[in-house]
This record gives sequence, structure tokens and C-alpha cells, in this order.
Amino acid sequence: MNPLDLLRENPALFLGVVGLLGLFVGSFLNVVIHRLPIMMDREWEASLREMEAEWAAADHSSRPSAEAAESATDAREPSAAPFNLAVPRSRCPSCGASISAWRNVPIVSWLLLRGRCADCGTPISVRYPLVEAVTMLLSLVVAWRLGPTPEAALGIVATWFLVAMTMIDFDRHLLPDTLTLPLMWIGLLASLVPLFADVRDAVIGAAAGYLILWSIYQLFKLVTGKEGMGYGDFKLLAALGALLGWQALPMVILLSSLVGAVVGLAIILVTGRSRDIPIPFGPYLAAAGWIAMLWGEELGARYDALFF
Repeated sequence: MNPLDLLRENPALFLGVVGLLGLFVGSFLNVVIHRLPIMMDREWEASLREMEAEWAAADHSSRPSAEAAESATDAREPSAAPFNLAVPRSRCPSCGASISAWRNVPIVSWLLLRGRCADCGTPISVRYPLVEAVTMLLSLVVAWRLGPTPEAALGIVATWFLVAMTMIDFDRHLLPDTLTLPLMWIGLLASLVPLFADVRDAVIGAAAGYLILWSIYQLFKLVTGKEGMGYGDFKLLAALGALLGWQALPMVILLSSLVGAVVGLAIILVTGRSRDIPIPFGPYLAAAGWIAMLWGEELGARYDALFF
């Protein structure tokens, strides 16, 4: 009996494997959420320094003043040490002590250390075990809903992407191309099987997802003179369209708009936050896409029964 047949015949084992995998992937997602924006900042700074070096060498008349160039770049020189998702090893941000493997066991290590660094006693944010737990739980929901199928494997991978993008957008109001575009290509390639959508629906979904939000963005900017959302939102909806097909887009937009309006209003009323402070839209798109992936057909049927 091969491993796939074993998982199909043992639902408890299948859920256990998915839960354990989701837990460790959640730990890795903490690294992605923290490091990916820093990596992007460093790439932008490096590109800016290269441009300044070219201007200096050519002594072009359009070269900015020294004051402008200095203000446009980070005063700190970048470290020569490599910095990516693999290196350097995780360290305590307070004392700089390396975190050994046993202290990196998801959730368990945080509980054993009582939420504090073992070397300096600085509190470790509860956000880290929460991301691990949420990733595990969402992966389990997908596995329970879709069973031991290729659709479940695709749905779990998409869930991991959506968790990372949600947290990064909350932190930085940023949806990196290194997450949105791979998810779109995964959806397009999966349509060749097909899984959630066939090739025609996936391609139309990717194009329509991008163009819908791009059009709304342009109209809002024309009317108000402000930018209502970022280009990352367009790419995320394109990725969801490629994954689920164009038929899911109306539901995703409706759900994300409703949730965003309710949560945004609650934040303003409870915290007194100014309406001028932007609220990221990506997390609501991600949540709506995840719901549509698992319960889209049922929700659509109930909507039709209720209104038509």
C-alpha cells in the first residue's frame, strides 16, 4: 500500500499529517512574514544606489542634488552578510542570541519558555505561536472539507500563501509580487488538470480579477484624487481568479467588501482611528477567497435561492 492510499483509508492519519505539516509551515511563515519585506527594502535600496552610481558616473544634468539623494536612501550601509529566508539563523531581537532547534519547535517551545527568550528573558510576541496555530487550523479545515484529494493539496498550499500575504499586508500595507504572482501561476497550472477551474475559466479569472480592481482603482482616483488600493490587491484577485475561475470573482468581491466595511467601521468606532488612515484590503480579499474556495458553491446556491 502506497502512502497516498494509506492516507485515503485513514482519515485520522490524514488529518494528523496535515496538522503537523501546517504547524511547521506556520513556523516558516513567521520567517517569511518578518524577512520578506526586509529583503524587498534591501533590494530597492540596492537598486537606488546603482542608479545614483550611474548618475554620478555620467554626471547627467538631471542628476538630483546631493541633499535629495541622501534623503532618498538609507543612511546605513547594507550588511555584507547574506540575508534571505534561509540565513542567518533566527536570533533574539533583543540580545542577539541564536535560537537553537529545540527552541524553534512550533508552539511547544514558546509554551516551555513561557513566552520569553531563554537567554535574556525578553518577552516573545504571542503572535508567533498564533500564526503557527492559525496555519495549522486552517490547513485542517481544508483537509476536512476536501478530503485526501489533489484539490485539498492545492487548497492547503493556497492557504499558506494567503496567511503570509494577510500578515504582511497588515504589517506593511504590502502584497509582495513574490507571493501573489506564484499563487497566480499555481492556479493557472492547476487548471491544466483541472482542479478548481479549467484552463479557460482560470485564464479569464486571472485577467478579469486584475482588471476589475484596476478599473475600480482608476475610477476612485479620478473621482477623489486618492489611491484607494494598491497594485498588490489587483494581483491577489487575479491569483484568486486563476485559482477558482472567473465565476468565483463576484462572490470574492462581495464577501471581501462586506467584511472590510464591517471591520473597518468597527475599528473606527472602537479605536477612534481616523478615516484618513488606510486600512489594507488584501486580508479581506484573502479571507473571502479562502471561504469561496471551500464553500463557494453552497453560498452561491443559497444566494440564488434567496434572491432568484
